[in-house]
Amino acid sequence: MNISNFDDLLQAARQQAEPQRLLFVFVSADLPSDSTAAQRARFQAGEGGALVPMMCVDKTPDELQNFADLVQESSQFGKEWVIVFAAALSGIAGVAPTSDTAEKALERMVESIKAGTLSTFIPFDRNGQTVMLGQ
Repeated sequence: MNISNFDDLLQAARQQAEPQRLLFVFVSADLPSDSTAAQRARFQAGEGGALVPMMCVDKTPDELQNFADLVQESSQFGKEWVIVFAAALSGIAGVAPTSDTAEKALERMVESIKAGTLSTFIPFDRNGQTVMLGQ
């Protein structure tokens, strides 16, 4: 299935043979202090910068009806984010992954994002649309 928006992700997760737990890491964009003038100009134009993980959460697909639910919950933390990265954990033998299992996976996601290893995650903008990074 081609995932082009958050609703596609929810639909795909609900269609899996094994129960899923969705993982989300919310990031902001920041400009490193050693940035060049060109990098600062791009950043001011809404491009570039470094992705900084701010908060994370795990949810079952049934805990979210749509992207607005996730956005509303994230707003309770009072932090402005620009992209949310999503991944999924699959259950085994009909048993969904636990929050403890998800916590370890979220920690690995955060470290991967800090290292710039993003290819295994789906990035969504604040409108719930997938985005292409690094272009």
